[in-house]
Amino acid sequence: MSSPIVVGINRTQDASICAMDAEAVRFSVQKERLTRVKHAWGRRGDLKSIYRPRLPQLADPVDLVVECYSSDPQVKYLAEYRAELEECLRFREAPRVVEVSHHLAHAYGSFFPAGFSRAAVMVVDFQGSPVSRFTEGFPREVAVSEAAVFRGAEDPVEVASYYLGDGRSLECLDKQLWNRSAGELGGLGFFFYQTTQCLFPGAGREGILMGLASYGDPDALGLPPLEVRGGRVIIPRPWSDLWAAPWPFRFFIDGQGRFEDCAHLAAAAQRAFEEALVEQARWLRQKTGAEALVYTGGCALNCAANARLVREAGYRSVYIPPAPHDGGTALGCALYGLVEELGVTPGWRWAVDFLGPEPELEPALAVLDEDPEVDLWRPEDWVETVTAALARGEVVALFQGGSESGPRALGHRSLLADPRYRAMTDFINREVKERQWFRPLAPVVTERSQGEIFELHRPSPFMQLAVSVRPPYRDRIPAAVHADGTARLQTVTAEHHPLLFALLESFGRRTGLEVLLNTSFNGPGEPIVETLQEAVDFFLQRPVHLLAVPPYLIRKRREVPHPLRT
Repeated sequence: MSSPIVVGINRTQDASICAMDAEAVRFSVQKERLTRVKHAWGRRGDLKSIYRPRLPQLADPVDLVVECYSSDPQVKYLAEYRAELEECLRFREAPRVVEVSHHLAHAYGSFFPAGFSRAAVMVVDFQGSPVSRFTEGFPREVAVSEAAVFRGAEDPVEVASYYLGDGRSLECLDKQLWNRSAGELGGLGFFFYQTTQCLFPGAGREGILMGLASYGDPDALGLPPLEVRGGRVIIPRPWSDLWAAPWPFRFFIDGQGRFEDCAHLAAAAQRAFEEALVEQARWLRQKTGAEALVYTGGCALNCAANARLVREAGYRSVYIPPAPHDGGTALGCALYGLVEELGVTPGWRWAVDFLGPEPELEPALAVLDEDPEVDLWRPEDWVETVTAALARGEVVALFQGGSESGPRALGHRSLLADPRYRAMTDFINREVKERQWFRPLAPVVTERSQGEIFELHRPSPFMQLAVSVRPPYRDRIPAAVHADGTARLQTVTAEHHPLLFALLESFGRRTGLEVLLNTSFNGPGEPIVETLQEAVDFFLQRPVHLLAVPPYLIRKRREVPHPLRT
């Protein structure tokens, strides 16, 4: 009998879908990559109108579907979602559908791919499932006692969850709950989200605040640290007072206020976030005695805080998956189904993140071959040709294989450039990405060179840690160095990233530096490109010099502005 297939579906923000068996992920992709609507929410009709037409593997027989909802109202349409599943999927036997609560999906999607036999698991995000929809063995007396504190709130939501993973099981040890009322503030994810809204309103803008923080003084506004009581983070009143009257911090919204004050607020929030996170992790270390930590949830996208967590929380090993945000919970749903519903021990490990469906190349390449505005060719030495373009200061868009399932481009949907010139950062931010000038660009480096250039002695394959650039190299790769002397780097090996590793080797032979700039292949307010046609459209509209689609290259025949001559 063939291996059972489980489909996981995340129905909330950053909606996503995943199919996997005991040994491999068949695909895992966010809805935003298919609809081009960033942070797209799950909605009725997704399976019929979006997922099935774009993911032909969903035509295969399915043994089980596991869904994940959160605190949004989509769960009230449960009957309609179930009817759509039965209409659009071909179940091997009778239709079988299971629901898993939000933080539990995060935990399963992180602990089992990490490969630890025993580990503490910490989930921290803005908000997850309400107590009434928990599907885990959580101590109910704790939920009831916490809910009573919330002035009669009947259904508070989880904002942090703590587990112990041991062998094939996950035990929930504790949670922080929140009643979703401004009168009872709590939770690290809520804190960072709410502060971000003062500066950069909209979904998914927390990374901008993190980049701005390096330009401010965390003590300038006199804001207090957060209170950490065991696994609970309490927000002091001065922060909520500031959120209620954010008028001095509207510089990026309508020009009111000063840049400096916005930077000071970002710096204060970032420091408070980091210190509270480290305290949470230390408390969990004491509670479990675990030597390894798995950290996930939307807050795990904060790479500056992650670096402090790795250094200061007291664990020998820390694993953060490449998609710790809600987009990764579809994979967590699938893993939950394999382990808890089908009794299968998954052998898959999340070592690389190229989980998107294999793209179709021929239609777009055929059109390009007939386009008089571009040259499409297959060079004799593809790697050396691309390296020469990079060394000339050109911006190269790299498109290959399945896309990254997480929010960071790791070499399959990347914009690459030479880090030796500070002007490169300004050019890419201003002309290519059309975003704020203070946003850093990430370096990608071979593992064998990482310790020489950066203060990091462990792999960082998913671009999750902001670490110091060693002083001798800050002037050699200025485009990759942020204002505080750090860089959010990705490390690569020949085994997991053969083509990107070959490019770094070749660039190293030319320049003495096995490091390149690597930023995501997308425009302002857009998701990362998914298809080759989307990549081509971006390439033709933006000042990118070369589109690399191995084994092909595409160059515009018209002149493109050059970063070092503008």
